[in-house]
Amino acid sequence: MIKQDVRELEEKSIYIMREANAKFKNMAALWSMGKDSTTMLALARKAFLGKVPFPVIHIDNSIDFPETYKFREDLAKKWKLDLIVADSQIKPDLVGAACCGKNKPETLKKVMAKYGFDALIVSIRRDEHGIRAKERYMSPRDKNFRWDYKNQPAELWDDYSSKLDDAGHIRVHPLLDWNEIDIWNYIKQEHVPVNPLYFSRDGYRYRSLGCTHCTIPLKSNSKNVDDIIKELETTKEEERSGRSMDKEREYVMQKLRSLGYM
Repeated sequence: MIKQDVRELEEKSIYIMREANAKFKNMAALWSMGKDSTTMLALARKAFLGKVPFPVIHIDNSIDFPETYKFREDLAKKWKLDLIVADSQIKPDLVGAACCGKNKPETLKKVMAKYGFDALIVSIRRDEHGIRAKERYMSPRDKNFRWDYKNQPAELWDDYSSKLDDAGHIRVHPLLDWNEIDIWNYIKQEHVPVNPLYFSRDGYRYRSLGCTHCTIPLKSNSKNVDDIIKELETTKEEERSGRSMDKEREYVMQKLRSLGYM
């Protein structure tokens, strides 16, 4: 039995994805193999009769954790995902970390152009970072992937209309209203598969997953989903405290988001 508050979040997320699927001709989703984007795919499967009906993109910088690659291959096979793996080159970057800075948006641009996607589903949440609080459920990007965070479209009631220029695309954000503990409650109640790195080994676990160069584990004895939920009910530690600080500074994050960062 799903808790009522999570049920309401589920219904809204499913509605947003169905609206987007009906509105756009060629949509895809970003998948990092983290808890949020995997929950997003689980919601898509529920929305579309057990199948994710659009391609799923992994921007791969070749230095993700071995557990992450195994999780990707296993779940893509089990859920019969139309997986697109796009290689992202690691090179010097003046904005963010070299592994996860503007190199990933540049790779994503090439993928979007190659396949002609006009919409992209992304699993960001408003509570993760201040700059994300400015986002909308359907948010336009121009042909250069730029996000005009000072001029966001209004979203009234259940009307999620967004203006799209001829060469741009729309970002679709079905998880905006969720928070971290909502995600874990849903994972528990829907038995959503998750990367094993989220569970404690030798007194440490990963709470927010990036690649091997910009993610560190945090002290934790949470060995299962129930333990994690209990931990989140009392912790004062920020969710992304184990991520690269250079990437997470407010100005840098805003700059990356305006360039098309996830």
